[in-house]
Amino acid sequence: MKIIQLEYFCAVSRYHSITQAAQNLYVTQPAISNAIRELEKEFSICLFSRTKNHMTLTKEGEQFYQKAIKLLEMVNQTSMELYDLGKQVIPVRIGIPPLLSTVFFPDMLIAFQKACPGIPVELYEYGSIRAAQLVEEDMLDLALVNMNFYELDKLNSSRIMKERLVFCVSPEHPFSREKEVTIDMLKDQPLILYNTDSVQNATLNALFEGHGIKPNVILSASQLYTIRNFIQCGLGGAFLFSSLMKYMKGLKGLPVTPAIEQEIGIVWQKGRYINSRVEKFLSFAQRYVP
Repeated sequence: MKIIQLEYFCAVSRYHSITQAAQNLYVTQPAISNAIRELEKEFSICLFSRTKNHMTLTKEGEQFYQKAIKLLEMVNQTSMELYDLGKQVIPVRIGIPPLLSTVFFPDMLIAFQKACPGIPVELYEYGSIRAAQLVEEDMLDLALVNMNFYELDKLNSSRIMKERLVFCVSPEHPFSREKEVTIDMLKDQPLILYNTDSVQNATLNALFEGHGIKPNVILSASQLYTIRNFIQCGLGGAFLFSSLMKYMKGLKGLPVTPAIEQEIGIVWQKGRYINSRVEKFLSFAQRYVP
């Protein structure tokens, strides 16, 4: 039995698919198939019930999975402790949604490097929900996220700041002379929303549904540059964090009534050893003011 075999097996168990596991681990499908086949042969066990497009753990496979998860957690924790002993510098892996990266980076990264020189950081852009999942799966050490989603209690978390959403429009937009907007005013208005899997979208969709409105979404985007260009061209309006308005020169951010507030924070895995590099970034982030 090899550690890599257990990692491949656990990935297939999570995704119920060799194809998806291979894509997420950036390896070939035969490599994963061979690893599972070797585990089954070594322990004389059938781990999965296989159908054309879905793989389900057998009863024995479920027990094997629970033990494999505990073993991998122990291996990862021990590895981190040994790296600390050897003082090997391993980057802190941080997930961050694209729009939050505009608020926090590069300023936050520059400030951290000044405070803690010699600790490398690797950034990965994901939506808040996906970034939190990757922290839970130990693919990321930390994630800066929009904290307004229901599965947050699976992780440790610390609030950094509270943001308020504004409705951003061009000077030519019919609402540009308004002092504020309400959800009811946005009925039939062309809207530019963040990516469909974002926490912000879930909040907005719940508000629209509560008002009996089906939003007229013309674009779902993740990059501020794209959203800004659509607004400037008069193609629609977008909900953005108020702090982003400094990047939207010439455009107007209208307060939304009632106010829509979102909490921004950092999350990390529960019950996991935190190495000194991750601990330093976590401590820094909790003190940082954008």
